[in-house]
Amino acid sequence: MTVFVVSHNLQLNSPQTPDFSAEQLAKGLMHHSTAFSSSDALDHPHWLVKLESDLSVNDMANELVRAWKAFRIHQGHSVDHSCLALGGRKDSAALPEAPLQMGSWGVDFVECTDPDKFLASINWDALKSARPSDGIFELRA
Repeated sequence: MTVFVVSHNLQLNSPQTPDFSAEQLAKGLMHHSTAFSSSDALDHPHWLVKLESDLSVNDMANELVRAWKAFRIHQGHSVDHSCLALGGRKDSAALPEAPLQMGSWGVDFVECTDPDKFLASINWDALKSARPSDGIFELRA
């Protein structure tokens, strides 16, 4: 079972691309994907949704992007921007009540106009180099 705990980093300031509540996002992703076995809204300041699937990590990342865009389109929102799914596996112990547990993936879903500029602003190359190659992913769409 692959588990993604997802945050949303909306780098756009446009009424055509509004932010989502955790509840809206959980329902929308589940509605637009048959690959997720569960999609739960989280009550957390950073993490919005916990997704579970039998897909591999890479396939689940692709499905997350596809379902997210389908949800945006269904809502009549613009999808004329770039999307990034930036994931890192939790390789250390966590508090029992924490949404992100060891072995699960923390995924930052980013909507922006310039992915290269965004990645440079968070020093993504340095972040990636500090992690094992099988413990991190970057998907651009």
